[in-house]
Amino acid sequence: MENNNSDILSVELINGVLRLTLNDQKRRNALSENMLAKLADVFSQSALDSAVRVIVLAANGPAFCAGHDLKEVSAARTADDAGQFYFETLFATCASVMQLIVNNPKPVIAEVAGVATAAGCQLVASCDLAVAADSARFATPGVNIGLFCSTPMVALSRNVSNKHAMELLLTGDMIDAARAEQIGLINRSVDADKLTSETMALAEKIASKSSMTLAVGKRAFYLQAEMSLADAYNYASKVMVDNMLKQDAEEGIAAFVEKRTPNWQDK
Repeated sequence: MENNNSDILSVELINGVLRLTLNDQKRRNALSENMLAKLADVFSQSALDSAVRVIVLAANGPAFCAGHDLKEVSAARTADDAGQFYFETLFATCASVMQLIVNNPKPVIAEVAGVATAAGCQLVASCDLAVAADSARFATPGVNIGLFCSTPMVALSRNVSNKHAMELLLTGDMIDAARAEQIGLINRSVDADKLTSETMALAEKIASKSSMTLAVGKRAFYLQAEMSLADAYNYASKVMVDNMLKQDAEEGIAAFVEKRTPNWQDK
């Protein structure tokens, strides 16, 4: 992918790591129609780009992402159907973007410097990994405005235990990065001035692996999670066999035995 800097989303490829930076600070990086369209486009393109090995999703400003643009939502209520068609389209589009992250063969890491609320918290939970500044905060506060965070709930409940997810959803309370790490919403919290360097170090470590292996593993991880124990083992065993027959698995094992660095071909 070519590096690109739009008004609300910047895209930069650095040594195989695609950095996406939300930059709609006036709207607190809300998931507006425009932002969702840009994210869908970039995630779709990056899935097919062999130059992209890992994706980092970051943001400028005090908010990582404030969720949906409530001004757009309110404006839609003036339609003859009171906004029903708009709301159906909005939530379907947002759900599609979240699934583009999960289904992307490249690992996606959230780099959270600010506040992530509602669909912004959903965005963090949808990423494979998340690193946050110790000053970052998280919430699913829809209940406070009469709108239960039902779609954020999908990603949230797949990252943290039911009790912790329900507490966030039922109270709408904000939690800090330390608590988010404790309940499993993020991998770790770090000093704010080290956030980007820590995230990029993690991204570059993962980018050094075989992209074929990462793609196989990421897909299998999410698919087996929805299966029964027996079905999961049956499926994962087949994945292991297929993986074992790949060129990079043969090279990796040989390199380990010969005590040398593997030469990945990504196939």
